[in-house]
Amino acid sequence: MANRQERRAGRASGTLDTTGFLQVAGKFIDVANRENRKIPATDLQMAFLWAAARYNAHVAKAVVGVEDHEDFVTQMVESYREMLRQNLADPELDPPAGSA
Repeated sequence: MANRQERRAGRASGTLDTTGFLQVAGKFIDVANRENRKIPATDLQMAFLWAAARYNAHVAKAVVGVEDHEDFVTQMVESYREMLRQNLADPELDPPAGSA
């Protein structure tokens, strides 16, 4: 496991370790939680999904230069599917006892 200095050096060079990855993801979750005060979660989840798709399309086309769009879509869908499964299995996301 990398120490704090190694993690900072990695981020400075443009890479994310697991801790950095989770911290960045947490920032997006914080935005979602703030917006959820005035926007229903069911609407908000679709807005975030659209934003992720838009950003990933930008990265694919303008940064990575993906030529086979369908292959990229398949890879992204599989990544999302696995992340969604992992999070659905996370007991920390279970509703509090007695809530429905």
